[in-house]
Amino acid sequence: MSTIGIAPTAVIGTRLRMTRRGRRVLSALVATPVAIGIAYAGIAGGSALASGERTAPVDFETVMVMPGDTLWSIAGEVAPGADPRDVVDEINSLNNLHGGVLQVGQEIAIPARYTD
Repeated sequence: MSTIGIAPTAVIGTRLRMTRRGRRVLSALVATPVAIGIAYAGIAGGSALASGERTAPVDFETVMVMPGDTLWSIAGEVAPGADPRDVVDEINSLNNLHGGVLQVGQEIAIPARYTD
């Protein structure tokens, strides 16, 4: 019987050396997405209007929330002839309500066109 032996081979470690050109290419690859992100933020982030122009005043009256009141019931009371969905949407937008949650005793603004 014969055995075949495999002689261990020496693993030659290679060391990665970055040349000046390689460092520049790597820097450019890293900096490009960052520059694109900054450019996008500069272009898209300018949506706020701070021109000092006067806007039309919003006329509104306030209603105090009583126990059991919902936006839907308030919309039905203040504007019985209007679509309650539109009235609720305007009340939400005017009062910056998130989720339509009301607290008893809270005063909410109602657009004046519905209170006349």
